[in-house]
Amino acid sequence: MFKKIIIAVLIYSFTFIMPHNAEAVLGEVSRKNVIFMVMDGTNSDVVTLARHFKGKPLALDQILTGGVHTYSLRSAITDSAAAATAMATGHKTTVDFIGMVPVNEKEGERRGRPVANVLEAAKEKGLATGIIATAPVQHATPAAFSAHSNSRHQMKEIGFQQAHQNIDVMLGGGKKYSFLPSSISTKKEMMNSYGLQLHGFFSEEDMAYDFDREKLHPEQPSLAEMTKKALQTLNQNSNGFLLFIEGSKVDFAGHKNDPVGMVSEVLAFDDAVKEALQFAKTDQNTLLIAVTDHGNSGLTMGNRQTDKTYPQTPPEQFTEPLKKASLSVTGALSQLKENRSNIKEVLKSYGLDDLSKAQIQQIKKEKDIEKAMVQLMANRAHLGFTTRGHSGEDVFLYSYGGKGVLHKPQGLINNTDLPEYVIKHLNLPPLSELTNRKFVPAQEHFVKMGYKTKIKINKNKQASFIAENNGRTIEYPANQNIRMVNGQKETLPGIVIYNGKDFWIPLL
Repeated sequence: MFKKIIIAVLIYSFTFIMPHNAEAVLGEVSRKNVIFMVMDGTNSDVVTLARHFKGKPLALDQILTGGVHTYSLRSAITDSAAAATAMATGHKTTVDFIGMVPVNEKEGERRGRPVANVLEAAKEKGLATGIIATAPVQHATPAAFSAHSNSRHQMKEIGFQQAHQNIDVMLGGGKKYSFLPSSISTKKEMMNSYGLQLHGFFSEEDMAYDFDREKLHPEQPSLAEMTKKALQTLNQNSNGFLLFIEGSKVDFAGHKNDPVGMVSEVLAFDDAVKEALQFAKTDQNTLLIAVTDHGNSGLTMGNRQTDKTYPQTPPEQFTEPLKKASLSVTGALSQLKENRSNIKEVLKSYGLDDLSKAQIQQIKKEKDIEKAMVQLMANRAHLGFTTRGHSGEDVFLYSYGGKGVLHKPQGLINNTDLPEYVIKHLNLPPLSELTNRKFVPAQEHFVKMGYKTKIKINKNKQASFIAENNGRTIEYPANQNIRMVNGQKETLPGIVIYNGKDFWIPLL
């Protein structure tokens, strides 16, 4: 009887003394991780086509949980910069802006102000961070998770910022835009790296399509291999990690209307999802989010050829023509000689192996051979394309969380909702608070303290903000995490941002 009384008292005490935020407190017992994956420029028909091509379910199919609205601040059809900014910061913004929102809402405003992203929030708390992309890592989508710029096209500026963000893992393309002092450049070097940090750039621009990689660029790792290695590296941090992964080149192939390239990259992304999902299932404290940022090309399984025949069109009629290809259209044309004398072999590598001599000669004469090849492939595979640009449909949402994940995104949500799930899971401060500390209007801040301020542009067009008062001179170089106080360098807890008119600085 006495034991029962003691147990009852303990239960009562635990229930009423335990703080209201007990769920968060208990969640801190074990470290938390987030894997945030984006399959760029992918509509639903492409995923379906890839599944038929593979002949069995995708890893993505196991974790389908809803859908996502993709529209941007001023357009029903977004670009990657605005879409990624929404997913990284929780703010809708305009075309080309990277981690920035308009200074005001006037139509045509082309200067932005920086807003904090989830990677910066994770880094501030001491988590390890990583960025992976098959495009240059300075490209729009990974850039929005790691930089702030008026324009996605300022890739050297973005690369300079990334080099000052103290990101632990960076893997992908974009060597020509990187300012990191040292990095690896081959799959073998990546596999043999065992440090706490890992920076690898495997091409000057974007990496090879996965279908082309083994034959044309065997020195490059696959997206799945980069994902697995990044997870091994980041998992050494006892505080947890946030890893961003982009399968970039579904979008690239979509702009070309190349169904072979599109299927190649969906399947490559799915292989990476398989690696991430295996890690998350084992770990049980990892939130996995996978989504696409927008549709592209309007690819449809079915075209005018199938207006009347679609009820009798099996999956093989869509996939068999694609399976004849050993290379994407980009990979095939990279082998074309200047005089086009090997056009027959090039066409065969793209699966166009039964053309007549007249057809081959006709294609050889085409000004845009690529366009002729993809149109012929699409017709053979009964596929339709409505555009060579983006499309505005809602996209699939995929997510997974084990027993240590209390909140995961599901249902039909907006892309701006996604960062909040990351914040909750990692128990990070609100991004608005981080923005107020990391991006303080420099002129306003120093004028209030009696300083005179100016902006200096040197001969290399590098901008600095300068504040002077009573013999004290403070200089903030743009796109770096340092300031100079009377010539002495000090490290800042964030990067300095300049939009061409105004500076924002992090507070010490």
